[in-house]
Amino acid sequence: MKYVVDKIEGDLAVLENTIDGNIINLPIDKLPNNIRETDVVLYDGINYKTDEKEKKDRILRIKEKMEKLRKNK
Repeated sequence: MKYVVDKIEGDLAVLENTIDGNIINLPIDKLPNNIRETDVVLYDGINYKTDEKEKKDRILRIKEKMEKLRKNK
């Protein structure tokens, strides 16, 4: 499963499933150290790990969409 860290509230991270949009709340101690909002995490059924490549790809896609919207004004 692939999630995006939507926000961190105290000791909980709010994760959004990238496929179906379902939200889960997870104690941050279950996630890798230095987890931040907008990080992409993969869950293999046992552990969560960050996916830096996917995060960079998502940021690039969002920037491209925003640029396209600006040009259409």
